[in-house]
Amino acid sequence: MFGHVSSSQGHFLKIKLLKFVDKFVGRALVCCLASPRLGQERQVNKVLFIRPGGIGDAVLLIPVLELLKKQYPEAVIDVLAEKRNATVFKMCSIVSRVLLYDQIELLKVLRSSYDIVIDTEQWHRLTAVVTRLIKSGIKLGYGTNERKKLYTHAIDYSHDRYELDSFCDLLKPLDIGQPDGYSVPFLTIPITEQESAHKLLGRFSECPYVVLFPGASIPERRWGAKKFHQLAVKLNEDGYPVVVVGGQEDYDTGAEIVFGVDGLNLAGKTSLIGSAAVVERAALLVSGDSGMLHIGVGLGRPTVSLFGSGIAAKWAPQGENHVVLNKALLCSPCTRFGYTPPCSVDVKCLAVISVDDVHAAVVKIVGSHLLSNGYQKQERID
Repeated sequence: MFGHVSSSQGHFLKIKLLKFVDKFVGRALVCCLASPRLGQERQVNKVLFIRPGGIGDAVLLIPVLELLKKQYPEAVIDVLAEKRNATVFKMCSIVSRVLLYDQIELLKVLRSSYDIVIDTEQWHRLTAVVTRLIKSGIKLGYGTNERKKLYTHAIDYSHDRYELDSFCDLLKPLDIGQPDGYSVPFLTIPITEQESAHKLLGRFSECPYVVLFPGASIPERRWGAKKFHQLAVKLNEDGYPVVVVGGQEDYDTGAEIVFGVDGLNLAGKTSLIGSAAVVERAALLVSGDSGMLHIGVGLGRPTVSLFGSGIAAKWAPQGENHVVLNKALLCSPCTRFGYTPPCSVDVKCLAVISVDDVHAAVVKIVGSHLLSNGYQKQERID
């Protein structure tokens, strides 16, 4: 179930442990390792992308994989991911293998050789150490701290740049330029998952519906069941049923949202890709700053997103198909390099986003007629 790949107590303990190890062991290893030598230019046959972290990062990396594949069509592309985001790459057909950074498979990777290794982690040092230890002629990564000495090419990084564009910056040393836009959809749902979603949706599959994703990895990104329920009531009045997706930990929230309305609670009842299949069929997705939001973007679906603690310039969807609600309070955004401090003002940045604000944003997109003629259309994020 989706809940197995999202938040859990064990999951967060492991992340906390990894960060602790990175801070002390990672820093020490960086100091001990010598800078790599730039290898001689040769044919690019094997490329490894390193992408630990969350679902959103993994989704936004996929257009970059496609750019590299276009430049080197014969290259085999592997991805070193974490268990929590590895499933995302099953929605990208050009990935040859997905190996796990937080499993014993890491040892296999360390004994491998590649022509190019691209570390897409933005701050932590252990991925830079892994990059340095893998045999490769070109090693690319962000020079955000002392980790920069472990790459043949260290790339600048900014919190105020759209994350997908920042990932593209990693390709500059390969003479792969920034595109004018990114074609969507860039995620592909397996047919078996599409069929399963159709069965789960029942009668809802025959009409336009709005997907609500109330989940988030931290409380500072949750808008709340009460407001989502009030939004569902308003959407019903407009003629739109609602479908809630999420992990097992979101089931009770989903039940509260659809109580007494024309809606369906699928939280905890699908895998991550199953939830994506539900989003793919939707008229629109409403979500906070989350991995599911980026899945909606990758599937070419219109979105309404709620931002507060997260950096909208870095993570908010781009283009006319997307409305981003962000009250830009003085205390927000407060997240840096994946860390959000506990909120002392009851997540005011999200609390001040009203139900009417979100409803008006949905109506704005519906009224633009993008939904009625764009379901299968190839759109672009400019």
